[in-house]
Amino acid sequence: MGDPKKPKKTYERPRKPWVKQEIIMRKELCAKYGLKNKKELWKAEAILRNKRKTARELLALPLEERAERQKELIESLAKYGILKKDSTLDDVLSLTVEAILERRLQTIVWRKGMARTIKQARQLIRHGHIAISGKRVTAPSYLVEKREENAITYFKPHIEEKIMAVAKEKKGEEK
Repeated sequence: MGDPKKPKKTYERPRKPWVKQEIIMRKELCAKYGLKNKKELWKAEAILRNKRKTARELLALPLEERAERQKELIESLAKYGILKKDSTLDDVLSLTVEAILERRLQTIVWRKGMARTIKQARQLIRHGHIAISGKRVTAPSYLVEKREENAITYFKPHIEEKIMAVAKEKKGEEK
């Protein structure tokens, strides 16, 4: 069963860690999405790997058994906005890790313009300045559901004013 104080790993290291193209690709993804380390990338890859594994297992089932479970899998991905409701298992198999990384809270805060850089978005989240539906979220890796996307705000309204004031000061200094 395992030690209750040590949770099960939620990721898996690459089988061949020293392939040059893989190293370059992972480094670019970490920079593009502001990941702290490669472990965060490996966790996103593990989520994708599990979904794709489920899709492959479903393809091996007879059509009658497959229909209900296929619908559940696609709905679980549609809930996060990764796929559309009318997608097929082929769409699940063609997903990339970037689809998962785009749904992270850190990326969405940056894309919405609540932070000037992806690193600043991470800092705002870790410091507790970002809320979803009024509830503080401090995990940059939180996967945002499609329905929660419009509910992302600053935790306290005056924080937005402070951030904008600092941005204006820095623009004034640059001129």
